[in-house]
Amino acid sequence: MRLRALLDTDALGLKLLGGEEELDRTVRGVMTTDLRDPSRYLSGGELVLTGLAWRRDAADSEPFVRILVRAGVAALAAGEAELGEVPDDLVVACARHRLPLFSVHESVAFATITEHVARQVSSERAGDLAAVVERHRRMMTGGPAGGGPEVILDLLGSDLDLRAWVLSCTGRLIAGPTVNGAALPADRCVTLATEQQAAGRAPRRGPHRVTVQNTTYSLFPVRSAGRDAEAAATAPAPQGAGEAAGAALSDWVLAVEADAGDWPEERLDLLHGVTQLIAVERDRRDAARTVRRRLAQEVLELVQTSAPPAEIAARLRVAAPVLLPGLGAAPHWQVVVARLEQEGRDAETGAAAQALLEEILVDPLATGPEPSDRIAVAHLGDEAVALVPLPSVAAEAEGRQSGVLADALLAAVEGPLSAGLGEDGRLTVGVSATVHAAEGLRGALEEARHARRVAAARPGRVCAAGHQELASHVLLLPFVPDDVRRAFTARLLDPLREYDRRHRAELIPTLEAFLDCDGSWTRCATRLHLHVNTLRYRVGRIEQLTGRDLSRLEDKLDFFLALRMS
Repeated sequence: MRLRALLDTDALGLKLLGGEEELDRTVRGVMTTDLRDPSRYLSGGELVLTGLAWRRDAADSEPFVRILVRAGVAALAAGEAELGEVPDDLVVACARHRLPLFSVHESVAFATITEHVARQVSSERAGDLAAVVERHRRMMTGGPAGGGPEVILDLLGSDLDLRAWVLSCTGRLIAGPTVNGAALPADRCVTLATEQQAAGRAPRRGPHRVTVQNTTYSLFPVRSAGRDAEAAATAPAPQGAGEAAGAALSDWVLAVEADAGDWPEERLDLLHGVTQLIAVERDRRDAARTVRRRLAQEVLELVQTSAPPAEIAARLRVAAPVLLPGLGAAPHWQVVVARLEQEGRDAETGAAAQALLEEILVDPLATGPEPSDRIAVAHLGDEAVALVPLPSVAAEAEGRQSGVLADALLAAVEGPLSAGLGEDGRLTVGVSATVHAAEGLRGALEEARHARRVAAARPGRVCAAGHQELASHVLLLPFVPDDVRRAFTARLLDPLREYDRRHRAELIPTLEAFLDCDGSWTRCATRLHLHVNTLRYRVGRIEQLTGRDLSRLEDKLDFFLALRMS
């Protein structure tokens, strides 16, 4: 802003005492000081506010003004509260060095002036930054990558003093500054992603604001700017959702460490422009996956049509260098199958599941511009299918299975995705065993599909199951008809539930603990903090109510299955 604009604001109570010919100087900030030598704290362009406490006699004014001029300040404003008026020696010194001088009425607080100047300077800098953002957007859309999200986040920090991070839909940190030398904590990233996923389903205008550990963040969705946007993983939005309508489950999020609740429209528009710029970079990275997707599609179509193993092996030899560059030996492979269920979006769920599976299978140890550059995911109908290459490792020779583990696959992403899916969506995932040759891929695909069906039989919005569970009784349970399951569990467990309801006897928890302890009276009593005689009484009551004998293996198995199916 210009010095001249300060005089046009009556609320500031400023009176010009000298330097009228210099009023077109630009003010870049404000500094309040009563130090005799404040030069170490000055960088140029400031309006310096002083209460004159540094002045002991008339001789002090000349050196003080000389220091300010040497530092390149824009002007000096002296308060009248201390001396009643600005001393003549200061007026003369400022005139000699052509430094504009204002007096500040005693009724005006320095904080009022500081706030006004900071607000005006910030708005002007935001306009300058908007122009930079627009130039950067044109460079990125018209040619090679312009440095990725890091460049625009650096601009936000340097020009608007805003710290911001780009996160994936699951809370993976994509770009952003460090805080006290460390990256934004992983649990904070997941929390912010979860909040944004939930906000995407809510009927409220963005940005969404959330406070985490006494820090307020404003969350802006980063939506696809490419032509595949309509095929994004889109969660159904409620009626009247406004900007939340069409919010994609796989959207990135820009998390800004600030409360945007009282921001002017100009600054909000700027941040929305930033998200569009980041979306361009996201689409660029997404386009880089085209080759891997095509390879996966070709291999899986060969597998599904029972092509000769030699033909499949040839395609795998082409795929291996792309997915694992520099790998000498042919890798082993795992197959991961995912299915997304969303009411009213059956036609889009295959592509949506593909986008989510690519995010879920990100390899945090991979190097390169995109940490998921070793994942090949295709979608076949309403399923997404991933080919995961695994190097041959000595651990397998020792009988230990390596690769993707179902129980760990969704551990870090379950919270955010569950929040985005809401009550009417589910994501289920199945993982195969590792196969060492093309001949095993068809079996691996079927194995992963069966594992996904096991996961689908479980409660919850986001579930996974692995190949190891297919050799267990749990493989049978999902395929038992619902009416048979209900009749079986009711016959065995309803008498116990009714007794517990009337007497608070805790027979069901006792039965679960007894079976979990393999029928050991001592271990079960210890676990439940009961005397063994009390435990024997409860087990006897269970047998009496159900007509079963818990010393018989068959009856133990029936109870075990009933509890698993309930």
